[in-house]
Amino acid sequence: MATPKRPGASNKKKGPTVGSGGQGRQALEGRGPTPKASDRTWHPAGKRKAANDRLAAAKGRAGGGSAGSGASSGGGNSGGQQSNRSRAPKKNADAEVVSGRNSVLEALRAKIPASTLYIASRIEMDDRVKEVLSLATKRGIPMLEIMRPELDRMTGENSVNQGVAITVPAYEYAHPMDLVSRAVDRGQTPLLVALDGVTDPRNLGAIIRSTAAFGGHGVIVPQRRSAGVTAAAWKTSAGAAARTPVAMAANLTQTLKTMKAEGVFVLGLDGDGDVMLPGLELADRPLVIVVGSEGKGLSRLVTETCDAIVSIPISAATESLNAGIAVSVALYEVARRRAVL
Repeated sequence: MATPKRPGASNKKKGPTVGSGGQGRQALEGRGPTPKASDRTWHPAGKRKAANDRLAAAKGRAGGGSAGSGASSGGGNSGGQQSNRSRAPKKNADAEVVSGRNSVLEALRAKIPASTLYIASRIEMDDRVKEVLSLATKRGIPMLEIMRPELDRMTGENSVNQGVAITVPAYEYAHPMDLVSRAVDRGQTPLLVALDGVTDPRNLGAIIRSTAAFGGHGVIVPQRRSAGVTAAAWKTSAGAAARTPVAMAANLTQTLKTMKAEGVFVLGLDGDGDVMLPGLELADRPLVIVVGSEGKGLSRLVTETCDAIVSIPISAATESLNAGIAVSVALYEVARRRAVL
C-alpha cells in the first residue's frame, strides 16, 4: 500500500544537476585586491589627488586660462545652470531696520535706498552722525526725530542702536556665479565664502565683515536653514554688508558643483580635516571656503563635494572655533599666501 503524501508535495525526486560544477567559481575568486586610497574617489586621499590633478591642469593652461576664466564667459553655462540661475531667489519678504552709526553710515555711503532716517532725541553728535545727516539731506531721505524708547522698540530692546536707524528695502541677493564673474572681470582671483547650516545672523554679519577685510568677493548662503541678511547681520557686519555682495543658492551642493565645473576649488573647514591650513597649496587658485555650523559642522553632501577638507590647528584646550572666527583665520591665511606668491 502506497504511503500517502502531504498536499502539494512533488512526486519527483531531486537528482544531480548537469553542468553545475562552475556556478560558484566566480564568487570563490573574490573581488581582487583592495584599491589604493588615492584611487577611491570618496576617500580623503582620493579627493586630494583629484584636487591636485585639477590644480596641475589649471596651472598648465596657457595665457592665464585659470580656473576662474571659464566663469567669466557668462554664456558658457549649460542649460541646467541657466535654469538654476533663473530660480535663484532675489530678496527677503519684508523691509529691514538697520541701526548703529557705522552700519547706517556705510549703508548711506553705498547709496542703499533708504525710506526713512530715525534720530533719537538729544543724540550726542559726532562726526558719524553729522555725515549721516548730511548724506540723508543730500539724498532727500525723510528724517524723523523720535524718543529713545520708541527707537529701542523699533530696533529691538537688546540691540545697541546708538541713537540712529534707517529703514531699507528687502535685501537683494546676487546670483552665486555672478560673484565669480565680477572677480574675474576685475582681473582678480575669486575668493568666496559659503555657509552650510549657519543660522545665527550675527555669525553671518561677522563673516561678511571678515570677507570684506581680507579681500573676499562675496558670501553665499543657502535658501533654506541659513541666516539671511537681516538687521542683525547688517549690525554685526559694521556696514560691510553694503560693500560685500551676498548671494543666495537654491541648492548649495549643486551650486558648489557648478563652481567646480567652472574651475573654482571648494575647501571645507573642519577640525578633522586631512589638510592643514598653514601652507595651503591651493591659496593662489579661485576658491570658495565652506564653513558649517558650530554644532553639526559640514553636511555630508557638502563634504563629499569639497576638493579638500582643511583643518585649523588649535590648542587642545579649545574644542572648536566659532564659524565666524574660523572663516576669519582661513581668509587671513589665504590673503597672506596670495600676497607672497
